[in-house]
Amino acid sequence: MAKPQVVVAPVLMSKLSANAPEFYPSGYSNYTESYEDGCEDYPTLSEYVQDFLNHLTEQPGSFETEIDQFAETLNGWVTTDDAVQELVELVYQQATSIPNFSYMGARLCNYLSHHLTISSQSGNFRQLLLQRCRTEYELRDQAAKGDEATRKRFHAFVLFLGELYLKLEIKGTNGQVTRADILQAGLRELLNALFSNPVDDNLICAVKLLKLTGSVLEDAWKEKGKTDMEEVIQRIENVVLDAHCSRDVKQMLLKLVELRSSNWGRVHVTSTYREATPENDPNYFMNEPTFYTSDGVPFTAADPDYQEKYQELLEREDFFPDYEENGTDLSGAGDPYLDDIDDEMDPEIEEAYEKFCLESERKQKQ
Repeated sequence: MAKPQVVVAPVLMSKLSANAPEFYPSGYSNYTESYEDGCEDYPTLSEYVQDFLNHLTEQPGSFETEIDQFAETLNGWVTTDDAVQELVELVYQQATSIPNFSYMGARLCNYLSHHLTISSQSGNFRQLLLQRCRTEYELRDQAAKGDEATRKRFHAFVLFLGELYLKLEIKGTNGQVTRADILQAGLRELLNALFSNPVDDNLICAVKLLKLTGSVLEDAWKEKGKTDMEEVIQRIENVVLDAHCSRDVKQMLLKLVELRSSNWGRVHVTSTYREATPENDPNYFMNEPTFYTSDGVPFTAADPDYQEKYQELLEREDFFPDYEENGTDLSGAGDPYLDDIDDEMDPEIEEAYEKFCLESERKQKQ
C-alpha cells in the first residue's frame, strides 16, 4: 500500500490524545510524516520538547512566534507529576549544557511558569524548577573546588541562575511583578563560593555574573539597606592583591571595579527636559542663518532688531527673485541675473553691494 504524505496542522491540544498525529508541533518545523494504517510512530514528550529546545538554540528569533503553540501543546500533554519533572529537567539541562542558551532558557522558563496550567503534587513548573536549581546550589562549595570539568558545569549553572534572576517574574496578589528573592540570595552565596576558590576560571565566572546582574543586584540590596555590593567589591580588591591568579584575570577584575564605580555604565539625566529657549540655552542661536541689511551689515535672530531688519529683507526680495536668504542659486545653471547686474541693479542697492564686497575682502586679508 502506498504511503500517503500527511502535513500536520496546529489544533487545540485539549482535543488530542498523546498518540495523535496532530501532536507534531507546527510552526518551528514542518513535520511531514509517512505512515501506514495502524502504525504509530510519533514522538515522546522527551523527543518533542528536546526537538523544540534544539530549534530555539539554532533559531532564537523564532521564540516569539512559536512559544504559544509549544505551551498549548504541553498543556494538553503534561498531565502527570513525572511529566512535569521530566519537562523541568529537559529545560534545565539544555540551559546549563548548551553554550549561549542560558538567556533563552531563562526566557522559556519565565514563559512556561506563567502559561502552563498543570501542577503536580510536588508543585507547579516554577516551584519544581527552583527545587532543581537548589539541588545544584547545595553543591556549590564542592563544585567550586572540583576538577576543571566539574567547575565548567558549575559555571554554566551560575550564569543560568543569573539569567533566571533577571527574567523570572513573580506576580504578587495585587498584580505587582517582582524578582525572586531566593535567587538574589542564592547569587550572593554563589559569588562567595567563587571568590573563596580564586582560580582563574572561577574568577572569570564571577566577573561574567556581575557584569550580567551587578546593577540589578546592587539596586535591590540598596533598597533593603544592605551593603552587599560593597562587600563584593572589597572581596575583589583582596583577590587582586593576594590571589595567585593570572595577570589577565586581575585586569578583568579591576575593569569590573571600574565599571561599578561608573554606576555599571548607566547614565542618569540629572535635570528634567526643558524646551530650549534663548533664556536657558546659550547655544540657542548657534545654528541660525546670517542675513545682511541693505547696507551690508550682518544680523541673525539673536539681534534685538531682528524682526525689523528681517522684514526689510523680505521687502527687498523682489530684487533677488532667484536667490534664497543664504544666497543659494535657485535658477539652475548659469547666473543670468548677475551677468547683467550693472544694468538692472538699483543705484542704492549697487552701492550697498559694493560696500559689502569691499568689507568681505578686507576681512579676508586680515
